[in-house]
Amino acid sequence: MKQLYIGGEWRDGANVTTTRSPSDRSEVVGEYASAGQAEAELAIAAAHGAARSWALSGVQQRADALDAIGTEIIARKAELGRLLAREEGKTLPEAIGEAARAGAIFKFFAQEALRVRGDRLASVRPNVEVDVTREPVGVVGIIAPWNFPIAIPAWKIAPALAYGNTVVFKPADLVPGCGWELAEIISRAGLPAGVFNLAMGPGRIVGEALANDSRVNAISFTGSTGTGERVLLACARRRAKVQLEMGGKNPLVVLADADLEVAVNAAIQGSFFSTGQRCTASSRLIVDESIYGRFVDAMASKMQSLKVGHALEEGIDIGPVVDSSQLEQDLSYIEIAKAEGARLVAGGERLQRATDGYFLSPALFADCSAQMRHAREEIFGPVASVIPAKGYEHALELANDTEFGLTAGICTTSLKHATHFKRNARAGMVMVNLPTAGVDYHVPFGGTKGSSYGAREQGSAAVEFFTTVKTAYTSA
Repeated sequence: MKQLYIGGEWRDGANVTTTRSPSDRSEVVGEYASAGQAEAELAIAAAHGAARSWALSGVQQRADALDAIGTEIIARKAELGRLLAREEGKTLPEAIGEAARAGAIFKFFAQEALRVRGDRLASVRPNVEVDVTREPVGVVGIIAPWNFPIAIPAWKIAPALAYGNTVVFKPADLVPGCGWELAEIISRAGLPAGVFNLAMGPGRIVGEALANDSRVNAISFTGSTGTGERVLLACARRRAKVQLEMGGKNPLVVLADADLEVAVNAAIQGSFFSTGQRCTASSRLIVDESIYGRFVDAMASKMQSLKVGHALEEGIDIGPVVDSSQLEQDLSYIEIAKAEGARLVAGGERLQRATDGYFLSPALFADCSAQMRHAREEIFGPVASVIPAKGYEHALELANDTEFGLTAGICTTSLKHATHFKRNARAGMVMVNLPTAGVDYHVPFGGTKGSSYGAREQGSAAVEFFTTVKTAYTSA
């Protein structure tokens, strides 16, 4: 059994969680300790006790630790990727790529630890100097989702440590394996006891403890909209800093002048890869009516070549859905779309393979209205809706007609329309002739409206959440 890591020691939990592969339900991935209330409070106390000394630690110590973590992750990317594929269901190439990205994130923030900037300004008063510096927030609770079980923890934990914060990390209860392996690597990086703590367990226990404990100064959360709102309310009551990344219902606009092959490839990758289980997935394909039929036919043709199967099987394009409840949700929305009058062009069927897994053929619906429920609510599965548009202005209006605003894409050969879309799409990230899913690790990540709350994640922008600003005056 894999234990919790609290105060520099490995500990048993109140319970044990057994995880199984979504590609083969007969395969046990691992057994993991699950924290109860007592263990959650111990982890918070350990982080609180270590916060002051770590905040005053040298930046070279932080940089060296993060660089060592990143180096080991990259060296073990094949091993970690295989675990990720077994546990979460991404295809092996995608999983290895995610592990490599996690390593690159730690190495990036190793250098960012050396680049925390401040300002020295002249005061409006004679013989007074002003220093503006950044200090750590303190104890940071990190609540990560199941869909990117090593990359998302990396882009939260690495900046938290780089800027001198202590961490209590709660991985998703559905996929604790990658989180545990990451914690094991971090445990050997030379950090003082209590600086980093792993508290695996259910959100109703560990997540609630983090959100409500006054010793936790900030929460960085990625997950569902409903849970994010509860975290926000809990943090607001005690005035803790909070960062939320939640849902998406992302549009990909395809204009009449688009390169059809580019557009189809962007739609296929954005909608269906990673089994559509990405908050940045293209779930709304908004297509100019003059090329609507050609686009739908080209999508259906391309989808025939997609292979769905065991995540570790060579040549597979799409792995299984993560678990039974997510599969039920996907199938439910497929039935909702049919009932709403959308035309099922391809897929949408539970598949049988050699192993007992949660396999689903990606579903493409055509002749959809922007007001249909399946075209407005986040499904978080391999289901895409094609919506006709009467020209660019109408397409932009449809793209912005959503409560979410994480990412938006456009396929066009028109510089005019691409430029206008980048400025007027109400989303935190915009892609031109690219899938909406797929972002770099060294630039800001985040959305608008109901998708995100608080400072941006990733890149140099992460300093805004993980530090506070201090202004000091000195009389010369």
